[in-house]
Amino acid sequence: MLEEIQKKADEIEQKIINYRRDFHKYAEYGWTEYRTSSLIAKRLEELRYDVKVGKEILSDKDRMGLPNKEVLEKCWQRAVEQGGDIKYLNKMKNGYTGVVGIIKNGKGPVRALRFDIDALEIEESIDLNHFPAKEGFASVNKEAAHACGHDCHASTGLGIAEILADQKENIKGTIKLIFQPAEEGVRGAKSIVESGILDDVNTIIGHHVYNNWNLGEISSGISDYIATKKFDVTIYGKAAHAGGNPNGGNNALVAASTAILNLYAIPRHKDGETRINVGKLYAGSGRNVICDKVQMIMETRGANTEISEYMYNKAVKIIKSSSTMQDCSVEITQMGEAQSGKSDKELMDIVEKMALKIGGYTLLDIHKSGGSEDFTYMMSKIQKNGGYAVNIGIGAGKKNAGIAHSHNFDVDERAIKKAVILLTTLILKYDLPPLFRTLS
Repeated sequence: MLEEIQKKADEIEQKIINYRRDFHKYAEYGWTEYRTSSLIAKRLEELRYDVKVGKEILSDKDRMGLPNKEVLEKCWQRAVEQGGDIKYLNKMKNGYTGVVGIIKNGKGPVRALRFDIDALEIEESIDLNHFPAKEGFASVNKEAAHACGHDCHASTGLGIAEILADQKENIKGTIKLIFQPAEEGVRGAKSIVESGILDDVNTIIGHHVYNNWNLGEISSGISDYIATKKFDVTIYGKAAHAGGNPNGGNNALVAASTAILNLYAIPRHKDGETRINVGKLYAGSGRNVICDKVQMIMETRGANTEISEYMYNKAVKIIKSSSTMQDCSVEITQMGEAQSGKSDKELMDIVEKMALKIGGYTLLDIHKSGGSEDFTYMMSKIQKNGGYAVNIGIGAGKKNAGIAHSHNFDVDERAIKKAVILLTTLILKYDLPPLFRTLS
């Protein structure tokens, strides 16, 4: 079977790379991945998957950080103009993006693979030293760019889907391919989990490309993800003339300034690392006007979910108290959230053994993320149900390419095929935990 998987991966490698370049060229950020999602759904339908989209896979109340209606409509119309599949686009209006493809072969375990598909809200470099620009597939959507490798993840998923369709007789049970929207800002996974689409899953596998690791280098399981909350704060005051009627206003900017100074003074937690950041501050309307409105774009993080809650609760108390001091009101809007999470050792051991069996992979002893990832919602869901989860790191290093989230980020596209082979073999070759704990 391994030889068949490798042979098929060789045959479709250029097709997979072309998927990547197409998604890259028409980059779409979180909750606007209309074209990307519709074309994934169309391809899965062609491969005879049971395709689910829209409200079938998303809990409406758990979608976080949605763009406004005007943006969602504009991006939907752009997806139509850029060649999205209208059948599926019509099911995704108002930000219901993402796709789940399901393939079954009799009774057996239910396994899932997750691929995030969204771009970042940045502008990509058009310098001809940047490979996508040189080859003509840099993003044509100026406010979006695939600067974190999610275009590679989406194309990896389609490559795996094609091989699984060919190998259906070797599938034991059910495999679900989860193409997740809005990972950036940790906004999309919770909605998928709360929809119930993962309720019957025993094992889930995710992966992420790292362009600071060499081609072929892998981590069998990234762990110790930091929990985080992303939220926007709006403080409402009362405008007045700063010279003629200073006592007539309620200064929202003073409230925000008081809050910010005290936010950074929150005591660190004894049980683990904490983070807080006010990334953006919008305030004021004029030199001689008491500020009546302030917006703060911010986040908190903690080594685990409990410590993250500690930071968030402290932050909210400070913000509200600082606003009250200036007779201002405050509104706090949740924009994203991720839990802490760990990959399971049982699955990590299987990944390592499989990688060595396949050959061409070098194991790295790198398992701590240091960042946040909303795949932890999916991991936690399966683990709480008695199942297993792992998130694999895949080396995709490319000389002179920018780091993740930079305008000139790029990857070695050969890493896509390596991810396809490893993940397909993992999902097909062995009976994975929890039903079966040993390799055959």
